[in-house]
Amino acid sequence: MDLASMMKTMLSTDSIAQMSEKTGTSPDEVKSVLLSALPAMLNGVQGQASNQDTVAGFAGALDAHALDDTSNIPEFLSHVDLSDGEKIVGHLLGGDQAAATQAAAQKAGLSTAATGSILGAVAPLLMSLLGQQATQAVQAQSPDGAQSPSGAGLLAGLIGAQQQAPAQQSGLGGLLGKLFGGGKPQSSAGNPLGSMMGSMLGDADISSLLSGFLGK
Repeated sequence: MDLASMMKTMLSTDSIAQMSEKTGTSPDEVKSVLLSALPAMLNGVQGQASNQDTVAGFAGALDAHALDDTSNIPEFLSHVDLSDGEKIVGHLLGGDQAAATQAAAQKAGLSTAATGSILGAVAPLLMSLLGQQATQAVQAQSPDGAQSPSGAGLLAGLIGAQQQAPAQQSGLGGLLGKLFGGGKPQSSAGNPLGSMMGSMLGDADISSLLSGFLGK
């Protein structure tokens, strides 16, 4: 799944309607907030995956969210815990969370609380789709089926193996770098998850993609 396909899944009319109902805002307000803040969240994904201090925890979070049932996106969104979602936003945006939320709120004409709720609704879905696609791609493309060690999640297990024996994991970055196709992996110091996210996000015109899907 490339970034465009993921955005199409996340930003369908039904998904926007469910986020609107969940947060007590209008569909147009949801679209405005996502158009403003999703690029920063996706940059945060790249940052979490590329930073050696955060990559292991991020891989573990992707493993956990990969278990979510997203076969019915509106149904998934109806059960999202907004408080937990806002914590995800905090991890992705870090110190920029307040500024990004405020900027999106001003553009949408909403309170920062309502804006935070919209971002809290979309964040778990973003993590679930990323986790599922990464896990499925590794399982499908790895010659040995990519079995995770010691009961660890697949992505976290691979990250741990790479950190312990980077010389033996040289092919892993290339494997994950092909996950979303098309883009050139960004350098991430031998970090396979960072390479994968760089491949997905590196050459994408995220703002244009969002504008197309959100009709803005």
